[in-house]
Amino acid sequence: MTTTVAAAADFWDAEPGYLNTSSYGLPPRPAWEALQRALADWRGGRTSWESWADAVDESRALFAGLVGVEPAAVATGASVSQLLAPVGAAVPDGATVLVPDVEFTSNVFPWAVHAGRGVTVRTAPVDGFVEAITAGVDVVAWSAVQSATGEVAGDAAISAAARAVGALTVVDVTQAAGWLPVDANAVDVLVGTAYKWLCSPRGTGFLVLHPDLSGRHPGVASRLIPLAANWFAGESVHDSYYGLPLRLAGDARRFDISPAWHCWVGTAPALRLLTEVGVAEIGAHNVGLANSFLTALDQPPSNSAIVSVPADEAAVARLHAAGVRFGMRAGRVRVAFHLYSTPADVELAVRALRG
Repeated sequence: MTTTVAAAADFWDAEPGYLNTSSYGLPPRPAWEALQRALADWRGGRTSWESWADAVDESRALFAGLVGVEPAAVATGASVSQLLAPVGAAVPDGATVLVPDVEFTSNVFPWAVHAGRGVTVRTAPVDGFVEAITAGVDVVAWSAVQSATGEVAGDAAISAAARAVGALTVVDVTQAAGWLPVDANAVDVLVGTAYKWLCSPRGTGFLVLHPDLSGRHPGVASRLIPLAANWFAGESVHDSYYGLPLRLAGDARRFDISPAWHCWVGTAPALRLLTEVGVAEIGAHNVGLANSFLTALDQPPSNSAIVSVPADEAAVARLHAAGVRFGMRAGRVRVAFHLYSTPADVELAVRALRG
């Protein structure tokens, strides 16, 4: 089943002027209604929890399809930093990790916290990031799309440079998955949360481990253990409630954490609808609106759904007065366009900025 962008947009109830998906995405009606039903059932004690937990595996399979891997390669969790924690713990003592100088801290702190065992985090500017990947770098971690600026990384060039020096590659797709095509097979570790461009409740996320991670990086793979091992990560979930022996899943599911049920109930329908529309189609719509916005402000076009422009205090005040919801990063207005954004939203923001 396929759904056009125009038809899918009717499933959202966005109020005019919402241009802040880079902070949080809006739920489509099927996701919102599924969540309300689950909350009502919870309130009245009308059901057991198993059907809520079923949404985890449906979400896992849908996300796997979005990034081009098998569901067995996907672990589920709550946040980027939580999902990266076991990876950070698995890098060797004295390792050097390279990150962009504007990288969101969820993909910085999980490495930096290991400074006590000699792990060093180095930074490089986005426009010189590939050149900074040299011998002696053990891990290269970056975002497919930068949160602060909307810059789209050259994932293929970064991965190639990292592979050339034997570095582990880790990409955060939180600001990309849902509008930008992503290939999880091109990196060793992929991580992302679903509450932005995947239009889901906050509290759901995914970790993808390359099937040949042990062949590419045997040392890391041998130390990579599920530090939050729990019943939901068991080989047979419903036979893993009590006691020994340790009996974790044999695939990436061993890194699952016990799910926040209702968050996943809202995630599965959102991913289902986005999958029906198609990432490439959503991306073309989003970037088209972003470039309409930039053109109207006499700015050069971009290849991103997230753009930022300079604005003085008066312009920022006009945006607020017009009812535009946006972000402020590094003194610039950051706006983001998604499937539910419209030309009218562009016009509203442009008119306010121009005064």
